[in-house]
Amino acid sequence: MSRPLRIALVAGELSGDLLGGALVRALRERLPQAQCYGVVGPRMREAGCAELASIEMLSVMGIAEVLHALPRILRLRKQLFQEFSRNPPDLLIGIDAPDFNLPLERKLRARGVKTVHVVSPTVWAWRAGRVHGIDRAVERILCLFPFEPAFYEQQGVKDKALYIGHPLAEELDDRTTPAQARAALGLAEQGPVLAILPGSRGSELKYLGLPFAQAATLLAQRIPGLRIITPVAKPSLRAGLQALIAQQAPGLDWTLLDGKSREAMRAADVVMLASGTATLECLLLGRPMVVGYRGAWFTELLLLKLGMLKTRYVSLPNLLSDEPVVPELLQHDCTPEHLAREVQALFGSAARQRQLAQFDAVRARLRCNAAQRAAELLAPLL
Repeated sequence: MSRPLRIALVAGELSGDLLGGALVRALRERLPQAQCYGVVGPRMREAGCAELASIEMLSVMGIAEVLHALPRILRLRKQLFQEFSRNPPDLLIGIDAPDFNLPLERKLRARGVKTVHVVSPTVWAWRAGRVHGIDRAVERILCLFPFEPAFYEQQGVKDKALYIGHPLAEELDDRTTPAQARAALGLAEQGPVLAILPGSRGSELKYLGLPFAQAATLLAQRIPGLRIITPVAKPSLRAGLQALIAQQAPGLDWTLLDGKSREAMRAADVVMLASGTATLECLLLGRPMVVGYRGAWFTELLLLKLGMLKTRYVSLPNLLSDEPVVPELLQHDCTPEHLAREVQALFGSAARQRQLAQFDAVRARLRCNAAQRAAELLAPLL
């Protein structure tokens, strides 16, 4: 009797877990006996993916922060290479985390393992030369955004980058009203609500917690009856958030939720959040937003001062929209006053409607049944 197909997946970041969970479900619908295993998060575990290591091992933000965690990350990659070399999977799927996954994929492909990378690195934003390393590392690169395959073609990588749409566009919509979402969370339905999402990593809270909390204090003074809700991405972040609120925003009507980031965004009139995949979720849920980002000085030096960042915008909503409409406050511009001013404007009608009109158009372009499309493209490799 032939053995079941073995599909190894290595996901980085909680956003990779969201994508990985949808992909595992689609693969198992097409190949019910396939064994899926690897570096996983809760969504992938729920979908039936066995855990070799936790996604927490790869959840690090910023260049300086990665350097601190580098020994741990390199040990994990060595362990995975040894495991997959001893017991080769029929297919290795790296999901995001390109600086971790692509070297692993390249070494294993050289040993005869078929490799695929899901979520193109931001080669169109910085380090465009990476496309040639990606070409050597994988059989296919599955792209979530419609402009990406053309960029690979322009760089000479042909017939390898394929657009699948974004799985979140199938999963999320803007049909839930704020009042309905508040009722589901046990909150009063009436009155202005601001959701604050400082990120899912401790390093994000370190850099963004203070300006976000101080901006919340300013907004509470300007918007009568303002309530604030924050989803706590991981239990380990709760104590830090509680201390921050007590020190910087005492007396504010501020509720912490256990997880439930999407429910928090649905319940909000406006969202203030860290740059990252959560901005795409916010777009798909149809909630206006202000994006902030702060990182270590070394990260700022490389990306902003030395010109390594090649795009004018950093947030996905602005990169995907025909007309960039989301305020982006980066590094020294990410101040409490700037944040409060931009957020307050979105409680009005004009700026709010400009954002939502662009969001509707992006949602339509991204909705391509991505997980099923990815499984269809991967099946011939198996």
